[in-house]
Amino acid sequence: MGREEVILKSRSEIEKLRTSNLLVAEILEILKGKVSAGITTMDLEGIADGELKRRGAHPAFKGYRGYPYCLCTSVNEEVVHGMPSVKRVLKEGDILSIDFGVCLDGYYGDAAATVAVGIASPEAIRLIEATSECLERAIPAARVGGRLYDISHEIQSCAEKSGYSVVRDFVGHGIGRSLHEPPEVPNFGRAGTGPRLKEGMVLAIEPMVNEGGSEVRILADGWTAVTADGKLSAHFEHSVAITEDGPYVLSRL
Repeated sequence: MGREEVILKSRSEIEKLRTSNLLVAEILEILKGKVSAGITTMDLEGIADGELKRRGAHPAFKGYRGYPYCLCTSVNEEVVHGMPSVKRVLKEGDILSIDFGVCLDGYYGDAAATVAVGIASPEAIRLIEATSECLERAIPAARVGGRLYDISHEIQSCAEKSGYSVVRDFVGHGIGRSLHEPPEVPNFGRAGTGPRLKEGMVLAIEPMVNEGGSEVRILADGWTAVTADGKLSAHFEHSVAITEDGPYVLSRL
């Protein structure tokens, strides 16, 4: 993808993206509060669908390349794009990654978080906390004049210092009037390289961190990505605008 393809947003467009992303954040909080042993991932899908209808927004994922649901619900070794199911009953000790996006008035929001179901193992909690830290470490690198892979490097170095690996098959992305825009935002890279970051860029930064190796495989449904070694994976995401005042986290309450 060439640098010239990156769409810079005006201040007014960034505020519209803030509105969309704030809606994502609010509904994600509702969903996280509903996560408990015995609930199905399809139950969560129904809650998200109801909230969208109540607020007059459209699901960003449903219909995207044929994907049939509002949410991606990835459990344990599932990395991303897990599909809600009435058969997937959450159990005590599971970890669940919820990825959610909306389109409101033509502008997209996108965010994700991983939560424990009840009391999870110390190893699972450590993975969740480390992945969240990777995102928090990466956000300050989203500044005018920096390089794209400064963000990537922060994620990779944060994950690897904890003994984890970053997924290389899926990446973050630009976001705006389309769900996925240039540039791609890998979770690995060398600091000081990549396109120059400019005011008006809006990036969905989303570390996907595996307990074991970085390799993934796709299940027979054509969507669900799982760790190749069957170990746990966690996923966090924020949509972040690059402004002259520093990073503006659009999807943070």
